[in-house]
Amino acid sequence: MSTTFLLFTLLLQTFSLDVLGQAKCPPPRACPLVSVPVAPPPFVRPPRPSFYPRGRHLLPRQPIRNPGPLANRAQILFITQELKRNITFDPNSYTPTWVGNNYCTFKGFYCDTVPDRNITGLAGIDFSGAGFRGNLNFYRFIMNLPDIAIFHVNTNNFSGVIGAGLSSLRYLYEVDLSNNKFMGVFPLNVLGATKLTFIDIRFNSYLGTVPDLLFNADTDILFINNNGFNQRIPANFGNTPARYLTVANNRFTGSIPTSIGRAWRTLTEVLFLGNRLTGCLPYEIGYLTRMTVFDVGTNLLTGPIPRSFGCLQSLEFLNLAHNQFYGPVPEVLCRLRMAYNFTLTYNYFTQVGPECLALIKAGVLNVNRNCIMGLPFQRPVAECTRFFSRRQPRVCPRPETFSITPCTPPASTLRIRVAPTKTVPTPRTYQALAPPPPM
Repeated sequence: MSTTFLLFTLLLQTFSLDVLGQAKCPPPRACPLVSVPVAPPPFVRPPRPSFYPRGRHLLPRQPIRNPGPLANRAQILFITQELKRNITFDPNSYTPTWVGNNYCTFKGFYCDTVPDRNITGLAGIDFSGAGFRGNLNFYRFIMNLPDIAIFHVNTNNFSGVIGAGLSSLRYLYEVDLSNNKFMGVFPLNVLGATKLTFIDIRFNSYLGTVPDLLFNADTDILFINNNGFNQRIPANFGNTPARYLTVANNRFTGSIPTSIGRAWRTLTEVLFLGNRLTGCLPYEIGYLTRMTVFDVGTNLLTGPIPRSFGCLQSLEFLNLAHNQFYGPVPEVLCRLRMAYNFTLTYNYFTQVGPECLALIKAGVLNVNRNCIMGLPFQRPVAECTRFFSRRQPRVCPRPETFSITPCTPPASTLRIRVAPTKTVPTPRTYQALAPPPPM
């Protein structure tokens, strides 16, 4: 038996006792009782306003070729022709249809009844994937569409500074500016459109910090991935009511805010992967019982997995790969009944129990490239020895919280786990990571 292996075994035994004892007080002092905190209250915000007075009889949607009077006809026709002149490349033949006086027939334009005027107007723009080229000023164009509600222009060449006038667009509730040519600091004026429930600015060249106000905004979908945002994620992160949220593939540093537990009523999918996050996982993540996707892959996170993860009763996808996590994989995590794809590869985990072994055999749990003796495809012993001989990576704040379980976790059944037979659709947040087509 090699000297390296004996040294690693001794380190592992010492380390296991250290991890298991993190939540205990050394004798002879008695350990104070730790009360399990209840779920934190969500951030309180006023109810969303109605788009039109209740009880008002609205004109039914009219046929696009015979819509009757059109709201803001001259203004919309003017700005459309200006945009048309600035488009130098139109591979999907949008602009040839932009002729005549009825903008409802233009490709990419969608009409509906304007609630406060009860006539037909321009309600939506969808240039998604159009591949326009040219000098395209987003702000000038949208500010001449006063009744716009949905504005999707992903994968084009729009750019420019977004001004404060966006707040005057009284119906705007979806804006998708992904994969364009926007740059500079976060476009704070986007948040002036207070009815926005869908914000997508991924795959641009935004830099700097993200404002606290972003996570107070009343959104359902918030995609800011694949930019150049840096520094820490704001401490009020958990104020967000978003169901789908990705901050992936930026340059965020620091730890995951403990306020994340405040989002327990709504947060369904969240992606932190591909940043420079450090520190340990806060136990407050365990309050997110509606969450189906949690991904912190490819960061610099460390520490053990909190036992509170056993409360994530809806969790289907878990990715902790390519970090510096260590310790045993909690059995309560492997009892989650909705588990579909749990990836813990390229860390320094040291132990799995029978529940987790069953998930490994079923192809649900992947623990390759760790430090688990007796399992195949692990790190070399010398690599594990080097890691555990360093003290610094094993320091986490609030070590007593790793053992907090703010729920009644699933009981052990030791039933035979089989590979999932159902096909789970690709999570919406993962779809947002797909590289855009070349322009």
